[in-house]
Amino acid sequence: MRRYLRIVVLCLACGFCSLLYAFSQLAVSPEEGAGGGGGKPQAAVASWLAGGGRSTLRGAGPVAHPGGSDRYNLKMQPVEKMHLAVVACGERLEETMTMLKSAIIFSIKPLQFHIFAEDQLHQSFKGRLDSWSFLQTFNYTLYPITFPSENAAEWKKLFKPCASQRLFLPLILKEVDSLLYVDTDILFLRPVDDIWSFLKKFNSTQIAAMAPEHEEPRIGWYNRFARHPYYGKTGVNSGVMLMNMTRMRRKYFKNDMTTVRLQWGDILMPLLKKYKLNITWGDQDLLNIMFSHNPESLFVFPCQWNYRPDHCIYGSNCQEAEEDGIFILHGNRGVYHDDKQPAFRAVYEALRNNCTTIITMRTFGLSHPLLPSLKVLCMRPAMVAQACNPSTLGGRGWWIARTRDRDHPGQQGETLSLLKIEKLAGHGGACL
Repeated sequence: MRRYLRIVVLCLACGFCSLLYAFSQLAVSPEEGAGGGGGKPQAAVASWLAGGGRSTLRGAGPVAHPGGSDRYNLKMQPVEKMHLAVVACGERLEETMTMLKSAIIFSIKPLQFHIFAEDQLHQSFKGRLDSWSFLQTFNYTLYPITFPSENAAEWKKLFKPCASQRLFLPLILKEVDSLLYVDTDILFLRPVDDIWSFLKKFNSTQIAAMAPEHEEPRIGWYNRFARHPYYGKTGVNSGVMLMNMTRMRRKYFKNDMTTVRLQWGDILMPLLKKYKLNITWGDQDLLNIMFSHNPESLFVFPCQWNYRPDHCIYGSNCQEAEEDGIFILHGNRGVYHDDKQPAFRAVYEALRNNCTTIITMRTFGLSHPLLPSLKVLCMRPAMVAQACNPSTLGGRGWWIARTRDRDHPGQQGETLSLLKIEKLAGHGGACL
């Protein structure tokens, strides 16, 4: 009999506890319903909007679903940001802004810009970038130009003012895992998301990705003139450099200065001291030397991701661009500002002068008279520089409009105008 009484008492106690728990949940639920989603989604929003240093923040993070409790809400994951770095000195403000504009226009995921610039440029960058706040697709941080104090003067005068700043990005941006560095004279013609996806293709030893300096050894610079080691057959160009900076900071690099492997921060100055009388292209040469001794650490992406005037001055020598199109345009040699490569200049001026207005009007559902002409450049998703129509530029393979080049007399050509772009756009995406 006592055994049955104990069972009854135990059941009553359990029932009483269950009632207390149910009443406590009813009391908590109204508070959660009034306060929106759970704590973690709100923290995710804060992590996207938070920033430090001298920065102005633009962007949107994940939004918690209103009402309910965490027990019934799916946990929101922070939106992945793509980190893009650029170094701007001297008269590079306009070029840099046009590059950033092209990245914003074509990209899908939110962007985090890391802009290293001389102090006198900071206010101009801030004013221009703040005027794009309605886009809500990017954040930015402005940094001063900084070099190691004991060798600052030597680093600053290497090749061009501030150019070697890129070598110190893994040491300055310690909280950034991966980063895409580009020169100021870069234009994105496809989403940054596409080149960012190469990070997932890195094997366990690769820490960075660049494109070859040349595809044709007969016209290569490094294999004909370099007085120092370089990567592969023709070297690599560092104007577009994708980095897993966590791996870069951890790696110990083989070198020809000592039998001891050195980390990134320890190898830069010894390399400069040994080769400073033999290098021509400054920081790019140092990167070539480094990866010549550590070739397993470099992922090489095709030339269409760093398409330069060299790929068309002596005829077309970027096979991937002929087949699939140009994805990133690199206007080195100042071709955005002279008449030697009018197609490069036409694309640059179209993005510089018109795309902000077009994107603004598209945001509000309005029309723009240049939209048909520039849809190949300014609409997402971008599929620019596909196969040229033989009737427009003289046959498949002529990716850049032929031009009368002062350095190569006898070449026939024509200037690529907005009318030409419109004609090409009518063929469903065209060469530059």
